[in-house]
Amino acid sequence: MDDFSINQMLEMQRELQERYRGRWEPVSPETGKNKLLWMVGEVGEVIDIVKKNGHDRAVGDPELRERLVEELSDVLMYFGDVMLCYGITADELKRVYTDRFKRNMDRW
Repeated sequence: MDDFSINQMLEMQRELQERYRGRWEPVSPETGKNKLLWMVGEVGEVIDIVKKNGHDRAVGDPELRERLVEELSDVLMYFGDVMLCYGITADELKRVYTDRFKRNMDRW
């Protein structure tokens, strides 16, 4: 299976946004804040799975693992929407992420 890229994720989010145009909030900087709040809610659902079941069960039990991965994919979907709302490209994210990585590698 090929790697899943940020560009693929963004294209899928664009398709969803187009499909539900008029039913969902439009992609815009004003909407970005709401998408961030929804993303934080999804992070909370990930945390709940681990907190309520322990990390060993969350990753070892097939049903719980599936829920964990589903919630993490929801986080990524909102993350993609946030990128779209603020016009952040995969190349821009890669450049800044790589710079942060290098700084962190040299930090301690």
